[in-house]
Amino acid sequence: MSELINLILKRRSCRAFSEKDVLESDVKQILECALSAPSGMNYQTWSFVAIMNRDKIQRLAAAVGKALNRGAGYNMYNPSVLILTTNDKESRFREVDNACAMENIYLSCEALNLGCVWINQLLTCYDNPDVRKILDSFGIPQNHGVYGCAAIGYKAQEPAPKEIKGKACIVR
Repeated sequence: MSELINLILKRRSCRAFSEKDVLESDVKQILECALSAPSGMNYQTWSFVAIMNRDKIQRLAAAVGKALNRGAGYNMYNPSVLILTTNDKESRFREVDNACAMENIYLSCEALNLGCVWINQLLTCYDNPDVRKILDSFGIPQNHGVYGCAAIGYKAQEPAPKEIKGKACIVR
């Protein structure tokens, strides 16, 4: 079996991270993989912002938790790194383009022995005034929405195998 197929089949979402910080060189490689994802008509209207500061991540998590009435303690699994995948709100391909980039992020994390989980809560609250203020401080353009976040870190434990629930068939 090819190395890539093996990587795809063993990838699991990780929701428990160690306190060890991810290397900046690994984050740069992950961002390069995100930028290499396919995009509709190759418009590439996206932007990726890697936050490598736990305090800033937790400040954003608190604002998101408040905006969504999640209560105290919402922490996005306390990752070492949070990559925000943003895109022009007017781009007709924004969500699917960013989903392709998120898959590249997932697979590059797996290849680097890092854990990753998709955080989708910002999709519904990125324009909340308290959340937007933090996004502005990260340099995210006003005309961009957040269409996925990747919480990344070293795995505190190996995620359990997942049950495959979907169906696939071949029609001849």
